[in-house]
Amino acid sequence: MSTTLFSSTRPALEACGVVAGYGDHMILQGLDLSVQPGEIYALLGANGAGKTTTLSLFLGFVQPSSGQVRVNGIDPLADPTAARRQLAYIPENVALYEHLSARENMAYLLHLAGQPAGGQEICDALAAAGLDAAAHGRRVSGFSKGMRQKVSIALALARRVPALLLDEPTSGLDPQASAEFSRLLELLRGQGVAVLMVTHDLLGAADVADRIGFIDGGRLIEEVAAAGAERFDVRVLHRRYAGQEAQR
Repeated sequence: MSTTLFSSTRPALEACGVVAGYGDHMILQGLDLSVQPGEIYALLGANGAGKTTTLSLFLGFVQPSSGQVRVNGIDPLADPTAARRQLAYIPENVALYEHLSARENMAYLLHLAGQPAGGQEICDALAAAGLDAAAHGRRVSGFSKGMRQKVSIALALARRVPALLLDEPTSGLDPQASAEFSRLLELLRGQGVAVLMVTHDLLGAADVADRIGFIDGGRLIEEVAAAGAERFDVRVLHRRYAGQEAQR
């Protein structure tokens, strides 16, 4: 499951000069953002800065009043169904069918996505996502948040989509589960999947992200790329983030 699947030279996710919001309330004010295949991009910002609206933009739930949006080259406004086929989305609280097992959830959700898979393929995806084999046939009603996320990651692996959207993926996870989740993101990176995660977890973002962007007032105001063995100067990032929060 580690074979590179996506290697296009164009961005998997791209927003250019986007102004968008709800009704007369414009939240994004000229957003410019791109995520390349095989890149993990962490978007940080205070509440109300535009993080969730950015995810909704790529999902086609928010209509831009100006600017362009592309998901693997597809305009989600012109063809939302085709654009969503290029995406997997994992919300902060993963929604699965409580009375179904992990395998049954996978089979049903893959069928709904128009990508049915056989039992062995489903088990392989669950195993690659780190879910213990003994849990494959158990009802997810008894799963922890970390186990639920593994089912969702397995779904993304089985669907083989070029982009993954994550909303506060490490919220409520213990340190071990957070480290395991970072490993899963690296697995997807190795496949060439573009990952856009919105988060408040600066340290978690610094551990796994290739780039960290700061959004404020609906604009991307700064980007920092990982470099060297230390990847990021966390102290500098914290001062930047703390300063942004203090301005709210």
